[in-house]
Amino acid sequence: MKKAIVLLSGGLDSATTLFYAKKKGFTPYCLIFDYGQRHRKEVQRAQRIARRARCRFRLIKISLPWQGSSLLDRKTRLPQHKRVDPNEIPSTYVPARNIIFLSFAVSFAEAVGARAVFIGANAVDYSGYPDCRPEFFEAYRKMLAKGSKTGVEGKAVQIHAPLVHKTKAQIIKLGLKLKVPYHLTWSCYQGGRRPCGRCDSCLLRKKGFETVNVEDPSWTKRR
Repeated sequence: MKKAIVLLSGGLDSATTLFYAKKKGFTPYCLIFDYGQRHRKEVQRAQRIARRARCRFRLIKISLPWQGSSLLDRKTRLPQHKRVDPNEIPSTYVPARNIIFLSFAVSFAEAVGARAVFIGANAVDYSGYPDCRPEFFEAYRKMLAKGSKTGVEGKAVQIHAPLVHKTKAQIIKLGLKLKVPYHLTWSCYQGGRRPCGRCDSCLLRKKGFETVNVEDPSWTKRR
């Protein structure tokens, strides 16, 4: 049995990554973080997706009291653009978030004997976060080789970012083949009854579904 830790946020990319890992023959253990984000909707959706995929999951609650992001500080207005500029790092960037999440995941992996960690990061249709870029993952892999037990033993936990070079449309096409329950996913930075349709995440998701000429089920299906 090939064990893998999958970082699951409840969004489109991480859900696709979970089903991709399953397709590749891994037995996923989902790691879901409640880190003080503006709403709990994505946490709730992540749990539903894990159950739908029949995967075990752990919900980890951590605190980032210094905030530093509009995703954490409810007094800070979320950016709303007509288009997303990946050359600008927006206020929704959470300082060192993927470094923190990956470190938890690798610790979990070493403890349970998993040889792989999957993360749904993307560096094509994305908001410009530095910890979603290929060079970040390459540097993180090198760090693990020197700074973890499995690494110094020559069998470091492998970090897989299978979507990092894909467009949002390519991710959606892959997910449709994998039968990802996209109607359960939540991408919006807001926590309303329906997606706001204006934040960066909504705009990128909208672009992806429009490109593949498929209706976004998060707007049309009961959840």
